Amino acid sequence: MNKFVKGAALVSAVAFGTVALAGCGKSSSDSSSKATTVNMYMPGDKPKNYDAMIKRANKEIHKTYKNINLKMNFIGWGDYEQKYNVMVTSGSGYDLAFAQSYTSNALKGAYADMDSELKSGGVANKAYKQVDPAYWKGLKIKGKTYGFPVNANIYAQNMLTFNGDFLKKYNININDVDSYASMETALAKFHKEKPGVAAFAIGQGYRASPKHMDFPLGNGLPFAIDSSGANKKVVNVYDTSEMQGILKTLHSYYQKGYIPKDAATSSTQYNLQDNTWFVRQETQGPFDYGDSTLIRNAGGKQMKSKAVTDPYKSSAQAQVAVWTISKTSKHKKEAMQVLNLLNTNKTLLNNITWGLEGTQWNFTDKAKGKIKITSKYKPNTFIGAWMMGNNKNLYTQDSTTEAMIKKRDQSIKDAKTSAALGFNPDTSSLKTEITNLSNVMSKYLDILNTGTADPVPTIKKMDKELKAAGYDKVQKELQKQYDAFLAKQ
Repeated sequence: MNKFVKGAALVSAVAFGTVALAGCGKSSSDSSSKATTVNMYMPGDKPKNYDAMIKRANKEIHKTYKNINLKMNFIGWGDYEQKYNVMVTSGSGYDLAFAQSYTSNALKGAYADMDSELKSGGVANKAYKQVDPAYWKGLKIKGKTYGFPVNANIYAQNMLTFNGDFLKKYNININDVDSYASMETALAKFHKEKPGVAAFAIGQGYRASPKHMDFPLGNGLPFAIDSSGANKKVVNVYDTSEMQGILKTLHSYYQKGYIPKDAATSSTQYNLQDNTWFVRQETQGPFDYGDSTLIRNAGGKQMKSKAVTDPYKSSAQAQVAVWTISKTSKHKKEAMQVLNLLNTNKTLLNNITWGLEGTQWNFTDKAKGKIKITSKYKPNTFIGAWMMGNNKNLYTQDSTTEAMIKKRDQSIKDAKTSAALGFNPDTSSLKTEITNLSNVMSKYLDILNTGTADPVPTIKKMDKELKAAGYDKVQKELQKQYDAFLAKQ
């Protein structure tokens, strides 16, 4: 997944409301009187085979809940956030929606509390028990759960991903690369051979990554917390020696021509499959199986990635893909029943995420969940698994070996837990300051992170403006809340 900006969403909270699912009315699946349609809203384009897909999905749902029908409603990625916000603020009674700004909207009381249906005896308890516990901790808002996560990459690492074609052609060794600084030899050799190709292909929106930092208000603001827990202070990440060292390195690369001169303002897309780049920054988690997903997405083009951040389970990862129910939905229990099936019924999930059995794919070993895709498996014939349901229930192609799956599961067990997992601060009293701080950061984020500006004088100037915009007030409140959070752990 190529995302320059990654982190928890900004929090702007007002009054908090709790809407329990218990006693929300008798499920229509228990009554033969009338079928209930659960409306599900998600970003993306409607699959070309949607009619056949939803027909098969409902056939599977009816095996368990004969009077529940699922309807998927698609909104383009470019419009989704705005239309989602309208749905939330207007009190629209949607049944299921792919969450945006989860923490902020939960604090506003926009969502139904799911806890009663997640606990023992609840309709989604089976699905609940199959999700990594770190997700539930990362989704807690004042002790309540307002979203159901897609169990997948509960940890992720930022990687420096190298173009395999160029590594081979120019015999470039990257064995010792484990940081931005340690890739200089490789960059220098490549730049000498191909000065017209972006050595480090970054652009507007790119964010450099310290080894282990959480950003409680998102990485568009400077507030950071040491994931390891060694330092319990909320700090300005740009004032840390580690971040300043990274930015000095990037500025050096910029001056040497390794980074495109227009990086701070460029929206150039460096397609994976093209030889327009030598190294790029990617995000990988356990369900990416190393570089396998990238290589598949690039049509088989070889790449090799080296981690620059540590594997931590975090609130940011817990909130990557979350399904919520409107507090005004008239079908809360039915919505939870659909979520339960999407996260426990392999037939239902895989006929959405791989397309249709017999058309987009066929089993090679049904008992082991092994499949082979057909020539009809094309874009817009399936919905991304990362946003649909428990990824441990996905069928896999033969190229994903049992050894790879065991390594995936072991890496999840071995991943560390961020000290800030579950810290979802309430910033309802800081809205003006956060707006002002965001305006300041918008002037500096791109020029600092792309290496365009000299970090020493630039950070000094930025810090002055941040202070005038209310940095101290926000830091003090975040520190107070973080101290209280730690005291309860």
